[in-house]
This record gives sequence, structure tokens and C-alpha cells, in this order.
Amino acid sequence: MRSERHEHKKKRKRIRWSSIFLLLFLLVGAVALYSYMQYRSGVKGSEEAANRNKQEYHFNGERDENGLTNILLIGSDARGKEASRSDTIMIASYNPDTDSYKMTSIMRDTYVDIPGHGKNKINSAFALGGPELLRQTIKDNFGVSIQYYSIVDFEGFVRLIDEAFPEGVEVNVEKKMSKGIGVTLEPGVQRLDGKHLLGYVRFRQDAVGDFGRVERQQSVIKEVGKEFASIQTLPKLPKLVGVVTPFINTNMDTGDILSMGKGLISKDNRDIETMRIPVEGTYEDQRVSGAGAVLAIDLEENRRALEEFLTK
Repeated sequence: MRSERHEHKKKRKRIRWSSIFLLLFLLVGAVALYSYMQYRSGVKGSEEAANRNKQEYHFNGERDENGLTNILLIGSDARGKEASRSDTIMIASYNPDTDSYKMTSIMRDTYVDIPGHGKNKINSAFALGGPELLRQTIKDNFGVSIQYYSIVDFEGFVRLIDEAFPEGVEVNVEKKMSKGIGVTLEPGVQRLDGKHLLGYVRFRQDAVGDFGRVERQQSVIKEVGKEFASIQTLPKLPKLVGVVTPFINTNMDTGDILSMGKGLISKDNRDIETMRIPVEGTYEDQRVSGAGAVLAIDLEENRRALEEFLTK
């Protein structure tokens, strides 16, 4: 009799665990299906407006010896048939040991050695050899190994902001801005939609020029990172990735993007540390024949500062 009761209890326990496993399986399946449907919904809404004929690039990415995941972010400034120079150059870095995210902006007029092409502004490397030559240039000059690249179409930025933040992103516009950005911005604290926020981060027609533009870009990245976390964007992440995917040319797969995006926005008040190359006091303005106005930098000082920033 006791043996029968014991067997009956074991059988009920097996049934209970089977039910739990089945429930978990159905839950995971439902989440996966929801994520895929949201992702496809985002892609469908963007792919007609995006350039489907993306250029394919060879990219010999390298793992960083310090264990960092480094991504080369490029915003290209193509005008008609003219070769496209990189309008924006950034290195996004994730350190798994410290669970930290960092962003380095390299000013496009930085005067460096471009492998096989002599000295020139760093943004010309993209026009001469795509993301691979830009990767080599950064590696040779600054010693940073980069594993991934992502070329961002500015229209993708606009759509991402509008989808994630229907009420806009809060920005303190420090002066009236209009020249060369396609919109007019009045001074003051305000919430900007994607089109006006893009104009804000691209404005450079004032006394501080590209320095002010880089500072605004980094400020907006920090603010967007905070707002992503504060509005609990995680459930929207698959759709957001779908919205922006047609506008990005990258060697990262969708799983990589989702994983990094989840890590960035799933923690409250995520702080993104930023840096600018060249650092203050390590450069001077020069005019060079064939290149125009450039930033002549102390290469060793900037290389040392960048290594310290990424690994500390």
C-alpha cells in the first residue's frame, strides 16, 4: 500500500514538472513569435523608403585583445556621384568585465596616415577604401582593434527616433540653427522629433564648427540612452531594430544587435561615457596643400589617451 502511494506521488510530481516545462516552452515560443512579428513589422514599414541596393564591403574585423567589443559607426555624407566621405566617425565600445558602454568620436579633419595613400584627413579613408580602410587607419594610428562596422543612413536615425519617442527627445538648443540642416531650430529647451534632432546633431555652421557638432552628437547619444531606459523600451526593441535595419549597412547580425541593444536599455540610468579625438591641448589647426584645413595632432598623446579611456 505504501509503495503504491509512493509511486502515485512520483507520478504526480512528474506530471507537475512536465506541465511546468510545457508552460515555459509555450511562453518562450510566444515571446519569440511576438519578437519576430514586431521585427518584421518594423522592417516592412521602412524597407520601401530605404536603399535596398546596399553596397557590399569586405571587412577584416579583429577582436580586441582587451576583450572589448568595438564597433565602427559611420555616418556617410554622399552627394550625388561624388565619393562618399564619412560625415561622422565613432567607435562604440562595450566592456563585458565592467559592463560599461563608451563612445569615442574622431573628428573628421584629424590628419593621419592612411595606409597606402599617405597623409590626409581621416574621413577620406572611407571614400578611398570603405569601412575596411577606415578600420586599418584607426588601427595603425591609434592601436584600436575593431570587430564590427555599421554605416548609418541618416533617414534611419530619423525613423528610429520617431518610432521610439513619439513625443520627441528633450534637448536644450543653445542658439538658433538653420544653415545647412534643412530645418530651423529656435533656442531653448524643447522636444525634437527625428528630423529636427538630426538637424541639431549635424549643425556646424558657427564659430566652433565641427567641435560643437561632435559635442552635440555625444550629448544627444547620452540623452537618448537615458530615455531608452527610462521609458522601458525593451518590449519595443524588436520593432525598433526592424525599423532601423533597412537603413544600416553592417556586418553585425540581427541577434548581435538585439543582444547589445537589450543590454544597453534594460538597466535604469545607463551612463554612456564619451571621449573626443583629438583630446584638448593635443592638436593645432593647419592648412595643408591638397587637404585644406586639418587638425594636426600629437599622435602618441592621443593614442595613449584613447587606450586609457577604453580600458579603465
